[in-house]
Amino acid sequence: MLRGVEVYSGLLDGAEQAALLAEIRGVAAAAPMVHPVMRSGKQMSVRMTSAGRLGWVSDQGGYRYQRHHPSGVPWPPIPAPVLDIWHRVTGLARMPDCCLVNFYSEGARLGMHQDRDEGNFDWPVVSVSLGDEGLFRVGNIERGGKTESIWLRSGDVLVMGGAARLVHHGVDRIRFGTSTLLPKGGRINLTLRVVDQGST
Repeated sequence: MLRGVEVYSGLLDGAEQAALLAEIRGVAAAAPMVHPVMRSGKQMSVRMTSAGRLGWVSDQGGYRYQRHHPSGVPWPPIPAPVLDIWHRVTGLARMPDCCLVNFYSEGARLGMHQDRDEGNFDWPVVSVSLGDEGLFRVGNIERGGKTESIWLRSGDVLVMGGAARLVHHGVDRIRFGTSTLLPKGGRINLTLRVVDQGST
């Protein structure tokens, strides 16, 4: 447990990781990864795509969920093995609406932030790590104060729920070349979220 965040170290074995990667490559083929732009106009260092009923997007118009990729194509469905992970760690019958896929190349990072674009914070957020190790930092619900960090490895799964649902968190750096899962290196993170209470 890391500040209320549940950490399932090594939950996925090598075969499960490889199978999951193949599914995510299918998602990226249907909805290609893009470099999102923040409200400031600055480009994020991570590349992103989504699967599910809704996908998360960011541009100068703000952060939001929408039903289609920026190109206009619909998001592909969330792969069954991803949904299996959600059920394994949450025990919930309710399925997530969105699987956000982030790709971190060497030097990429994600600043401290809260996942608060959803309409209901009662549902947990589930995060799956694939590929190179990433230094995950967890802070507080209010911005600032002391933080704690942990190196996430390929196959690790996190659950942010309950009192930890709105903690600030981020990825400070990638330890490039620490995994052989992705032939060219890098880290993939899957984030599963329920977007609103009434969605199906």
